[in-house]
Amino acid sequence: MESLRPGIVIVCLTLLGCQAGLPQRTGRLEDEGAVYLYLQPLPREAERLRVGVQGVSALHADGREFPLSVSLRELNGRDVRRQRLLAAGSLPAGDYSGLVFRATRASLAGEEGDSALLVPDSPTRIHFPFTVRRREGYVIALVLEPEAVETGFRFSPAFSAFFPDRPAVGLMGFVANSGSDDVTVFDKKSLEVFAVIATGGGPSGLALDQRARRLYIALSGEDAVEVVDVLSGRVVDRIVLTPGDEPVALVLTPDGASLLAANRGSSTVSLIDPRSRVELLKIRVGHGPRSIATDRTGRRAFVFDALASTVSVVDVPAGAVIRSIPTDPGPVRGQLNRRGDRLYVVHEMTPYITVIDPLALAVTARFPVRSGMEAIKVDPNTDLVYLGGRREFGVGVHEPFAFGLVDVVQTGTGVAHMATDGEENALYLVSPDTNRVLVFHRIRKTPVGELDVGVGPAWVAVMGEN
Repeated sequence: MESLRPGIVIVCLTLLGCQAGLPQRTGRLEDEGAVYLYLQPLPREAERLRVGVQGVSALHADGREFPLSVSLRELNGRDVRRQRLLAAGSLPAGDYSGLVFRATRASLAGEEGDSALLVPDSPTRIHFPFTVRRREGYVIALVLEPEAVETGFRFSPAFSAFFPDRPAVGLMGFVANSGSDDVTVFDKKSLEVFAVIATGGGPSGLALDQRARRLYIALSGEDAVEVVDVLSGRVVDRIVLTPGDEPVALVLTPDGASLLAANRGSSTVSLIDPRSRVELLKIRVGHGPRSIATDRTGRRAFVFDALASTVSVVDVPAGAVIRSIPTDPGPVRGQLNRRGDRLYVVHEMTPYITVIDPLALAVTARFPVRSGMEAIKVDPNTDLVYLGGRREFGVGVHEPFAFGLVDVVQTGTGVAHMATDGEENALYLVSPDTNRVLVFHRIRKTPVGELDVGVGPAWVAVMGEN
């Protein structure tokens, strides 16, 4: 797999070249709301078009302009064949009359090279009244109209705007963005973003209750867990933990009766009743827990203590640690196979994967891999093990016995988290370096699409996940 890197690096740099940085937030919005502008795929008439973007602003009802951070500095008809994040930012609560778009240059590609187009001297106003409310997130979709190119010599930005429709609940996916303090909500079928949920500081882990239609968000920056009603897409409650807990990951037991939070700051696990939304107790585990996995009964939880180099085994009904299993340095995540008799553990500080017998509570095998890994997913149908890392440019697919490499999902970028969807046969890969989620067909290992999300995506969860 190392031999794949040189060519893929070029692809990765090309992808990043036209995308500027988005603003990072440092905590909960107070008197503002978060707004994301997504450009829909350009029409066929614009395939040869290239437009430089100078700026995008929101126009307040009183005439003031509030600039947004531009993510896509060039609109290229050959590249914008999917939904792209154009601009985003925080806006003061209030009424707005529309948007303002400023172009710097435009051209049409031809057989003999590019032909420059005239662009307007004044900015283009897009009439689209909308209201921003405190602590809420919004997605506005923009469509470039075909008449934007006039008779082949002038570019006149003509956009229409709309709020995307919400799909059926079973088609929803969620991405926690730790850098922009929000959750991106997307449609699994169209692979388009339709909503954003503004959260508290540092959303880093998600747990999705598909039956109760609740999404739980670990807020590492605010020592809390937020509860989202999936139907409405709104935060409906907050579970306050102890200052300094720094929850970074969540897991819901299969019966939905218990929610566990891995608290990196206090080296504890919070046992939470998701119905009453009350923290029942704290369980002391090894230093620096990073994530949790449960067995199929939900009676045992395995906590990956990165700084202690152990896996703490928690008896969930008893609320106590029953064993601490030593591992290689830096265990960060683990997954059980479909029979539940092998627990695979990845380490960010060593090129090995550890296999634990979850019944005997002992290490039974240790296999070398390429480098330290952060992401792991066991295919629930085949038991193939997918491994990825932030410093890798592909996801390795391993058979579960001798752990030989049998395939590679070529990503061109590092991966921090993975999820699989049994309904769509999809593999979702979180790429923090590009602020995207890459989607591959789980069987064919071929790319299906990708999504532009917020800053520092850390976790993905989808309805139908298995």
